[in-house]
Amino acid sequence: MTPRRVAFFGSPAFALPVFEAVRANFDVTLVVAQPDKPVGRGLKLTPPPVAARARELGLPLAQPEKLRRNAEFEETLRASGADVAVTCAYGKILPASVLDVPRLGFLNTHTSLLPRLRGAAPIQWALVRGETVTGTTIMQTDVGMDTGPIVLQEELPIAPDWTNVELAEALSAQAARLIVEALRGADTLPRVPQDDSLATHAPMLTREDGDVRWAESARAVYDRYRGVYGWPGSATTWRGARLKLLAMRPAEGAGEPGEVL
Repeated sequence: MTPRRVAFFGSPAFALPVFEAVRANFDVTLVVAQPDKPVGRGLKLTPPPVAARARELGLPLAQPEKLRRNAEFEETLRASGADVAVTCAYGKILPASVLDVPRLGFLNTHTSLLPRLRGAAPIQWALVRGETVTGTTIMQTDVGMDTGPIVLQEELPIAPDWTNVELAEALSAQAARLIVEALRGADTLPRVPQDDSLATHAPMLTREDGDVRWAESARAVYDRYRGVYGWPGSATTWRGARLKLLAMRPAEGAGEPGEVL
């Protein structure tokens, strides 16, 4: 039986197309997002985009500070009557006690072809590492870090000049389409275990990940720029000062990596 009632866990703008697709096809009985946070110079308390949209629509909203050992939140989720829960860039690890509440568990949208690029920043690292194809995986969530069985998976070619902004937009649209298909077959689609021996990892970016590696090829320098675009951004040291590089492109040339032409 296709689930009708869905709890949606998501926070940033990336998750909005997925949220809207779920809302258009199913009964969203609860929205769960990160707590409101201070933003800007005035440190105005601001809800994450998914929470703001849920309030606008008048949907039940929970923004727990923590999920582990949170009996009150577990009861809120249980009382929502959700058959299944969907996570999309929610931003918190789900404990087993929460995963066990919905009858059909949790489905997660992950922006890579698992088991490749498990972790917090698969979009950015796909670009930094010069990948030409990535994709979206819908997986059954377990207590591991993106280790659950695969429900659906679809490739997405990466355009050579996309930054993480364009790639995220394309993957968000893909995830919105695939999650509806996965939900419609939530109790019938096979769960395919991941091959852990093929796993690679995509940890959170650090500020140092934006430092230009001048000893690398021009293409590798450009790919890193594409992946760290926005934050932490590309930077180098020039005459003792930190220099931010706001835009770059590969140029034709015959020099060795690191040689100034």
